[in-house]
Amino acid sequence: MAGWVSSYSGFAGNLVSLPTVEQLSPRVLRILGCNPSPMTLQGTNTYLVGTGKSRVLIDTGSGGSSEYIAKLKEVLSDSQSSIQEVLITHWHPDHVGGIVDILKSIDNSGHVKISKLPQEGVTEEISSNTEHRYNYLKDGEEIVTEGATLKVLHTPGHTTDHMIVYLKEENAVFSGDCILGQGTAVFEDLYTYMKSLEVILNLSPCLIYPGHGPVIEEGVNKIKEYIQHRNTREKQILQAIGEKPENSVTAMDIVKKVYVETPWYLHKAAENNVNHHLTKLEKEGQVCSIDSSSGKRWKSSL
Repeated sequence: MAGWVSSYSGFAGNLVSLPTVEQLSPRVLRILGCNPSPMTLQGTNTYLVGTGKSRVLIDTGSGGSSEYIAKLKEVLSDSQSSIQEVLITHWHPDHVGGIVDILKSIDNSGHVKISKLPQEGVTEEISSNTEHRYNYLKDGEEIVTEGATLKVLHTPGHTTDHMIVYLKEENAVFSGDCILGQGTAVFEDLYTYMKSLEVILNLSPCLIYPGHGPVIEEGVNKIKEYIQHRNTREKQILQAIGEKPENSVTAMDIVKKVYVETPWYLHKAAENNVNHHLTKLEKEGQVCSIDSSSGKRWKSSL
């Protein structure tokens, strides 16, 4: 999809091995999207939620994977269940890309809602298929299926339409790309992203089911870790700029100083994060930008 910014900062360490299908709790089953990459980690996590004949699917993967569709159909057959609704955490291709394939593979596609929050500034979206338009949800809306009560909460920052899904019966959160099982997420707007982390923290979730990576069993600690990570990054960026306050630097100059353990092929994603930090710091009067022939450069204002 045009204009898609890489969803993740990437993870330079060893990825935990995850089974393609795993029953995580009596009401939550994970099916990997079968789309692993440096940016999607082990692949997109899709979740089938509920205990009855009709269940809710959260996210759909990238699409184009016959392996994923085969696993999904196998799970539905084994559980003698069908999909009543698909919840999309946000618009990125690795979360919406599988919609068409899924609808083609199930018998009740005409009765399945594809639901999400609206994108800011977008009047109408089409769910990769002109015949199936999105059902737009409202912040705080609840979806009920047998065995599960799901509440959607607007958590912008990664994208303007990002939402988490709170599972009341488990005090658990499906975090989409706000929080990952390994590594850290990127964002479109750091200020709103930090606010969204506070929203999730206020829920005090016992478990986090992330959009990528393994289940997080100490939810509150992980959220605090994310908040601390962003605060630490900000201090490192200010330090990198302040080493020679008379000189200006580019965002990539900062990446090479701050992200020293990050592989080179993830530097562009890291640069995106740095630019968001710099924009926030400029609004706060801590740095200033200078337009040059080679692009924007930055200096300390302190």
